[in-house]
Amino acid sequence: MEAAVDLYWLPLGAGGHFVRLNGRVFEALSAGVARRPRLDLYHSALEVRVDGARYVIESGPIPAGKPPRCGIVAEGPVGIVIAGRASRIFRYGVRLWRDGVIPDVHEAVESPVRLTDDPDVARQVLELTPDVPTPVWGRDGLRAGEMWNSNSLIAWLIVGSGLPIAAVHPPCGGRAPGWDAGIVVARRAARRPRASRAPRPALHP
Repeated sequence: MEAAVDLYWLPLGAGGHFVRLNGRVFEALSAGVARRPRLDLYHSALEVRVDGARYVIESGPIPAGKPPRCGIVAEGPVGIVIAGRASRIFRYGVRLWRDGVIPDVHEAVESPVRLTDDPDVARQVLELTPDVPTPVWGRDGLRAGEMWNSNSLIAWLIVGSGLPIAAVHPPCGGRAPGWDAGIVVARRAARRPRASRAPRPALHP
């Protein structure tokens, strides 16, 4: 199996009318405030192949009840911290899912986008994923200039692994809210010296 890091752009709310409707309302308000045309909204995810294994990296809601084994390596609150402490419904998960699936990948637009086929960089992306910041979803708790969400995670990983991001952008006529927040936070962290840490255990599904 060749090494690769591929980016997928999925229409926000693909396969879910409620999320799609909320996204349209959000974009209508944002476009009105900014006095610009409305754009299509996108959610991003990564697929990493290296060392004979395939992983899916993305962020999204944690199912209610006992969560399935879907590679969740980090969690954070949605909306407000106190709600996330009270119920898993108000928490999101960061997935590093071996042999996982990207929901509604058949609806992806202008995808996949090959970011690299360097195996060392692919391993770096996997290594960084559990360390992604997990501030409150939908808020600018890290003062990056916009809210933190699933796109922030992907942008943070791209910058943090040393991949060029200037040429990476959503499909024509679309935008990815939260993308710039990930870039800002990753670049901010890169200016600080990293503390040494023990090696991580092997990844499992």
